[in-house]
Amino acid sequence: MYVHQKRNWPNFTYDLDALTVALGDVRHKQGKLWGLVNNMGFVIKDETLLKTITQDVIKSSEIEGVLINLEEVRSSVARKLGLNVGGLVPSDRSTDGVVEMMVDATQNHASPLTKERLFAWHSSLFPFGKSGHYQIEVGKWRDDSTGAMQVVSGAMGKEHVHFEAPAATKLEAEMTQFLEWFNKNDRLDPVLKAGIAHFWFVTIHPFDDGNGRIARALTDMQLARSEGDSQRYYSLSSQIRIERKAYYELLEKCQRGNLDISDWLEWFVNCMNKALDASNEALKDTFAKAQFWQNHQQTSLNERQRFMLNKLFDDFFGSLSSSKWAKMAKTSPDTALRDIQDLINKGILIKDENAGGRSTNYVLL
Repeated sequence: MYVHQKRNWPNFTYDLDALTVALGDVRHKQGKLWGLVNNMGFVIKDETLLKTITQDVIKSSEIEGVLINLEEVRSSVARKLGLNVGGLVPSDRSTDGVVEMMVDATQNHASPLTKERLFAWHSSLFPFGKSGHYQIEVGKWRDDSTGAMQVVSGAMGKEHVHFEAPAATKLEAEMTQFLEWFNKNDRLDPVLKAGIAHFWFVTIHPFDDGNGRIARALTDMQLARSEGDSQRYYSLSSQIRIERKAYYELLEKCQRGNLDISDWLEWFVNCMNKALDASNEALKDTFAKAQFWQNHQQTSLNERQRFMLNKLFDDFFGSLSSSKWAKMAKTSPDTALRDIQDLINKGILIKDENAGGRSTNYVLL
């Protein structure tokens, strides 16, 4: 039997005492992060918000094996939030759709969650009515016309059924009960409510596809409600992506178990803790970048140098060499070397004496 077939479904139980310490840590870190962010200037806050939501969108999609372009997501988020940032590129309808869902979930977290709102999110996720090459029902509950909704892995003929969702005939009643609970003001710890909502929704599995991404949007929505703040400065989906194997294992274990979901909630709260830790570390880098540009606001730098210095602070991989500079800045090797030497003379870059290999590498001073 699956958990939704149990007689008392969906009256979940859990060991609150075992979660108390971890929940306290989450609350402390949420407060610490809120304090750090609110000491930032508007420009840094906007940049951090843009980076966080961009990562949340990308990583939530990656969990389901869907890859989307980072620059398109960044541009779509910036336009949706009305942020004045440079370097925006066009984005397609699919990218805009998932961004619209994630932004609506957090920016409008206080608005009631309704069936119509969920249908609109689902339609945004699948603007062409297809999941990959397959036509799916969009903006409505699944109808199981091709058979029971199952989560399956393995080659054809050797399939392993991880889970089978409630029958389509039960979805209207199931989702009515879920929505009433989700919108109710109760005394349940809001972080625990986010974890329960995630598990409950993916267990109902009300859509043909996109259930995981919508569940994570609902989770972010509930967390925004718990903090009373629409601004997102940590990405739970990024941490779930790192722990993707454990994520699916815990879901399957509890969906095949009884109504005690202590193991799932313990993992969920610990995942929250790690996401907050990662965000606090990232903010240190953001502060370092802001301090750097404040110190060098009068320093004469060309556009190539500004571009590459921002790359070094944000998403630069590997070592910086003159050849990599030339390739990334789209300039000649001689010009790249002159740019680098100028930054050395200005006390911004130094040679990396610890780097191995034949080429000379450089690091920020």
